[in-house]
This record gives sequence, structure tokens and C-alpha cells, in this order.
Amino acid sequence: MSTQEQQANIGKVLSFLREWDRGDMRVRGRMLSTFVTQNTGKTFYELELEFAQVASLFLARLTTWMKLTYPLFSRGLGKLLLKALGIFLSASCHDQYLINFLEDGGALTLLDILSHSQSKDDDKAGAIKLLLTVSKAGRKYKEIICESHGVKVIGECLSTSNRDETKEAASVLLESLSHGNPRYQDQVYKYLITCMTCSSPKSLQLILHTLCIIQVKPATSHYSIVEPLLNTLRSLHLEVQDEGKLTR
Repeated sequence: MSTQEQQANIGKVLSFLREWDRGDMRVRGRMLSTFVTQNTGKTFYELELEFAQVASLFLARLTTWMKLTYPLFSRGLGKLLLKALGIFLSASCHDQYLINFLEDGGALTLLDILSHSQSKDDDKAGAIKLLLTVSKAGRKYKEIICESHGVKVIGECLSTSNRDETKEAASVLLESLSHGNPRYQDQVYKYLITCMTCSSPKSLQLILHTLCIIQVKPATSHYSIVEPLLNTLRSLHLEVQDEGKLTR
């Protein structure tokens, strides 16, 4: 790219950022929609090229706006914002965006979305998806989620969410947090046991399924699992009984 082209690209990006800063909810919604359409699947280097090496400035704006506007996202806007953040967090070849997002408190905000009573199920599902992206990035990122009381928040989401898809996503996230995370592996295991008192058959089935997967790691089963496990074997729901029989 020539110097003249670089200057033109920088000018375009600065104009884009000014439009975002001055824009209302409608303008920002349109900009998010365009960004998601044009940039889904791009790598770190492709995004940097598109944004004249300052893509992190737009990421910072998205992270700040998420913190300021949840849980009262306008209809559909939260889902779009979380998708835009996902483009940055899942960008391959580099983890700089992920680091920036976490330094700006992004993980805490995602956990707040999960725990807030007014958050919509679509927004919770989007938040879990982003947290799973963070978790899959490696051990130090799993630890950041766990240090932020993430196991408790995600476990409560699994136990109390209204939608089965959200429950399933939460169980996958807890399983991910238990893998390659020796410092907090036992915490995930023990908190899942405390969740076995939940009233939802679907939640209980998923809790038992996740326990069955991760329980091979502790040397012995924790004593606190005995009573709730026996209760699952008396459940009127066959799917709960079946998972209970597989859990040691």
C-alpha cells in the first residue's frame, strides 16, 4: 500500500470513529450491522489492515458501550454488539484483541450480563459464546474468568435459565473451564455438585452429564455428591436417571 493510500485509509478510519462517537442508537446499530457483515471471519492482520492498524480503538469503544448499555440493550442491538465483539475475540493469528478486551473489563461485563435479572436470553447466549472463546484461548484466560467468580455465575445460569439452548451453552463453558485449568478444576467440579439441587430436569441432566465428563480428573469422588446423586436416581425423569447412573 502506497503512502497516499495509507493516508486515505487512516482518514476513512478516523471518519468512521467520529461517526460512531457522534452517532445515536440508530446510527450505531447501522454501523454494527455493516461491520459484522463485512468483517466476519477476518484474521487479526486483516482487521488491522482494514482499520489502518488502529482496530483496537474501535474494540475499546465497543467494550465501553457494552458496559454502559447492558442490560437494557435496545431490541436486537445487544445481539449485534456481542457479534461484533466476537469478530475481534475470535480473530486468528494473534491474541492482542483478547488481551485488550480483558484489560478493559470485558469478561466481568459478560459475567454481569449473565447474572442480571433483566438480561434477555439472546444476550446471555451471546455472552456465553464470547466467554467460551476466551476460555478456549488457554489456561491464563480460563483463570481470569474463574478469578472473576465466573464458575458461580455460569453455574447459576445453567441452573436457572429459561431456554434449553442457554443451559446447554453454559454446561459446555463449564466443561471448557475444567480442562487444562488445574488451579480451578476442582472448583468447577464442586460447584456443579452444589447445583444438583436445582429444580429444572433439563438443567440437572446437563449438570450430571458435565460431571460425568470432568469427574475422571479428581482422584476420588467428593463425599458431597452422594446424597444429591441418590436423589437423581429417584427422579421421575428418565433422562435424569440415565445421567445419574453414569455419574460416579
